[in-house]
Amino acid sequence: MTSNRPVQVFDTALNASRQIAKDVAQIIRQKNQSGEFCVLGLATGSTPKSFYAELVRMHREEDLSFNKVITFNLDEYYPMQPQAVRSYHRFMHEHLFDHIDIPKDQVHIPDGMLTEDEIIHYCIEYEKKIADSGGLDLQILGIGRTGHIGFNEPGSGRKSKTRLISLDRITKLDAASDFNGAEYVPNRAITMGVGTILKAKKIILMAWGEGKSEIIKKSLEGPVTDQIPATFLQNHPNTDVFLDEAAASDLIAYATPWLTQSVEWTPKMVKKAVIWLCYKTQKPILKLTENDYSENGLESLLSAHNGAYAINLDIFNKIQRTITGWPGGKPEVDDFHRPERSNPMPKRSLIFSPHPDDDVISMGGTFKRLVDQGHEVHVAYQTSGNIAVFDDYVVQLIDLFDEINHSKGILDNDLSKLVKLALDKSDLDQMDDELLRNLKGLIRKVEAKAACRFVGVPVDRIHFMKLPFYETGTIKKNPLGPEDVALTVALLNEIKPHQIFAAGDLSDPHGTHRVCLEAITQALAQCSKQEWFKSCYVWLYRGAWQEWPIEAIDMAVPLSPAEVFSKRKAIFKHQSQKDAPVFPGPDNREFWQRAEERNAHTAELYDRLGLPEYQAIEAFQRLLIATE
Repeated sequence: MTSNRPVQVFDTALNASRQIAKDVAQIIRQKNQSGEFCVLGLATGSTPKSFYAELVRMHREEDLSFNKVITFNLDEYYPMQPQAVRSYHRFMHEHLFDHIDIPKDQVHIPDGMLTEDEIIHYCIEYEKKIADSGGLDLQILGIGRTGHIGFNEPGSGRKSKTRLISLDRITKLDAASDFNGAEYVPNRAITMGVGTILKAKKIILMAWGEGKSEIIKKSLEGPVTDQIPATFLQNHPNTDVFLDEAAASDLIAYATPWLTQSVEWTPKMVKKAVIWLCYKTQKPILKLTENDYSENGLESLLSAHNGAYAINLDIFNKIQRTITGWPGGKPEVDDFHRPERSNPMPKRSLIFSPHPDDDVISMGGTFKRLVDQGHEVHVAYQTSGNIAVFDDYVVQLIDLFDEINHSKGILDNDLSKLVKLALDKSDLDQMDDELLRNLKGLIRKVEAKAACRFVGVPVDRIHFMKLPFYETGTIKKNPLGPEDVALTVALLNEIKPHQIFAAGDLSDPHGTHRVCLEAITQALAQCSKQEWFKSCYVWLYRGAWQEWPIEAIDMAVPLSPAEVFSKRKAIFKHQSQKDAPVFPGPDNREFWQRAEERNAHTAELYDRLGLPEYQAIEAFQRLLIATE
């Protein structure tokens, strides 16, 4: 089944969020002009954050008033104190309600502190309040990996109403990063029902990132079923879907548009189609025939070019030329078709790493290759990574300090006693003591130094930026600020790199990679008039959370079995992240396991296209920076 829901796809989640905010503002103003209240159903989580930020901006700068707006939130964990760090009550006030002119009595958020005896009556009254307000004019929705809308997990019926519900295992795993472990995620939540949501006059569903692409495809193009509650939106008469390109990537219209519509055969589209055809027919590029193209919906591609042979040869050459064992450029060779330039040699290479281990996880093989080939490699760790250290690991180290101090009798134990006191937190919402944060940051710092020593980078080329946006002591981070960008500009102008490597996998649970990349792109835009900028290439790596699709790869660095093992050893220098990552996201494997699987899979995909067979490949996409 293919949904006829209007789907709007944007280049970034931010641009999509701005458009949603404009649409919502128009509804509010139209209702205000007619003297009516506007009744909004609101969602929580990371997905609508930029949307709420834009509403706040419009209130401050464009006189958007919420004085005649009534809101009903979708859900709340149960049990949950309203002021707890992870409560949706607190989330809504921090991101929206505390910054706009909405009267307090017009805000409704499910109460997570009810007794169980009170819940049934409370839920009936919640439904009644929505009805008495005139019903929902607009419901904002995100979507979970189970296809839940609100907290309506698989099995939720089309006519279900507001109620207490048990959370699915996958939902709890996805929330684990916010709660420092799945075992601390509440087992239940109060949620509006599917039937409640579907009564809204208009619904907006939003989703961002590759992690949502699979469930978006099932929800919009699959059969309607209570096992994926979001599929019920297919039958709603007024639902709009807003996606970024990554979330839309599995939809037929975006993954294989040539199957449903006429397309413009740009070089990018041709490459994508040929790769798709290879995997569908299980043939390498150079064995594709005219019949393969015509029998799989690609007649128009044949017509637009000079037959299968010409197409095959062109795409084979383009993909083959992405492969290089010289990520800093090979000296004294014709570099016209190579990803990197021959000159200058050696280059100043700057690797930005959002956390203190992203460099070796995502490009450890390339990192060492650059050093071994004589380039001046600098590493910039953008954040301290201090929240990603288990408390018990700190205690273990402190015990070691204690034993050393006691055996030598030359140091007192004040430091260890103070840190142990800081570790004795009364609840999960308590912020780490500053001393504890600093110690955790030092742990990550010395691990990063150990990995750099293993690779061969001298200490004077290691830069610990400690960007301010990250240093809150809690999972929630501040927005990117001018100081973050200024620190990045200063480092760039100090090093004057010929090539930059930065994290392009934007699906980490807390968005740190996304903010770090934004700091780099803003800084580079400010540096665009500098002489060094004119000859600087920027390469984006992935690996910890996702990998580039083959058609998006501009440079592929093959790794031998020995290099794969060496990369693993570099990752192992980050002992605080071994065995069980603090924030694993939906993938519970250790980071070295994820990286090796992704690198091996990329090599396998190249092999299936008829390219040389390698043990592993690290992939990069070139980023072109928009200048001021």
